[in-house]
Amino acid sequence: MPTTIVNARVFDGAGLRDATSVRFADGVITEHSAPRPGDEVVDARGGTVLPGLVDTHVHLVPGALEQSLAFGVTTVLDMFSKPDVVAAARRRAAGDDVADVRSSGIGATAPGGHPSLVYAPIPTLTSAAEAGGFVADRVAEGADHLKVVSGVGGQWPALDDATVTALVTAAHARGLLVVGHVSSVAGVEQVVAAGVGVVAHVPVDAPLGDALIARIAAAGIAVGPTLATVENTLGEPGGAAVAADPRLAGVLGDTWVRRLSEDVPQFGGPPYARAEDTVRRLAEAGVTLLAGTDAPNPGTVFGASLHRELELLVRCGLRPARALAAATSVPARVFGLADRGRIAPGLRADLVLVSGDPLADITATRAIERIWRGGVQCDRHAFAASAAEAEQIAAFDARVAEVVAAVRRRRKRI
Repeated sequence: MPTTIVNARVFDGAGLRDATSVRFADGVITEHSAPRPGDEVVDARGGTVLPGLVDTHVHLVPGALEQSLAFGVTTVLDMFSKPDVVAAARRRAAGDDVADVRSSGIGATAPGGHPSLVYAPIPTLTSAAEAGGFVADRVAEGADHLKVVSGVGGQWPALDDATVTALVTAAHARGLLVVGHVSSVAGVEQVVAAGVGVVAHVPVDAPLGDALIARIAAAGIAVGPTLATVENTLGEPGGAAVAADPRLAGVLGDTWVRRLSEDVPQFGGPPYARAEDTVRRLAEAGVTLLAGTDAPNPGTVFGASLHRELELLVRCGLRPARALAAATSVPARVFGLADRGRIAPGLRADLVLVSGDPLADITATRAIERIWRGGVQCDRHAFAASAAEAEQIAAFDARVAEVVAAVRRRRKRI
């Protein structure tokens, strides 16, 4: 049935529109107009309509798409998963009751490099000569973009500069955007020199130099800082903050509220404030920023943690409108998702209605009233305590157990 939302602020992905209504039919936004006869009318009562949110950095597990949609995340960008997992997610996303998905499939890394402990066995590279074949294999598996892992400056084996550059060249030849995972300033130097389009994470081993930030800005490279994960690994109780917000907890359900409230394993390192300072300086330099969570890392959860990421971006000095764009129109542009990320005629009716004004208070994105994916309203409470949630938790716990066992085996060999 055609639907018209009335009496709303309309954030179109970049800013507020003058219109106070959004009409959609057959899964597509048609216009900003008054309702037509026969339309279902939704009175926003002064609330705000947003484009469906995009989480630009997740790793797929069972239930990821269901849980994401329950919090207004209508599209997720997977940044490293095996082909069978991606294929299952794509089949699930063919319906309208879960988030849509795009994926890198298996990322490029060195033998024994990050994240081998989680995904082994996986194909790896030892030289630049293997780059073309590696990229061709990912394309054959249906990859939407390429993930390249830089381990330079870290504790794991790393791809050399020539191999990273060869991967970027091969990916660009096939029309793929390249995302460079970094864990150090040296890693940022490597992937920026190689010509990636996106840098994933912000390093905290040292401050980014002004010259490097200027190079990122000049090259038009986007950065997805994933602060929602960084804060937890550096000792901040980000997961507990998510669980403590009743606007999120009521949909998360008891199991995830309890898990997010637990202490997250700490890995040591500098204060989290360094990460926020880096993002602040990137923003001031005009660098394109992307909102992503790196879920399901400890202290994060699909969907809900993206709202925490938005809050953290604003804390770094972004205006709420820019933070919202980082989760809507900007990732749509960067990743070539031309049919979503904005509210405009002809685009997908991926929409979120919230009761407050997130342009004044970014946490108002959590006060969700309704969500539509492709024009179909979703049931926000279907996932919590469901069989799908039980499968998700079992899969997550199995992965953690595998990582712990692998770390112990590695320590015995050292």
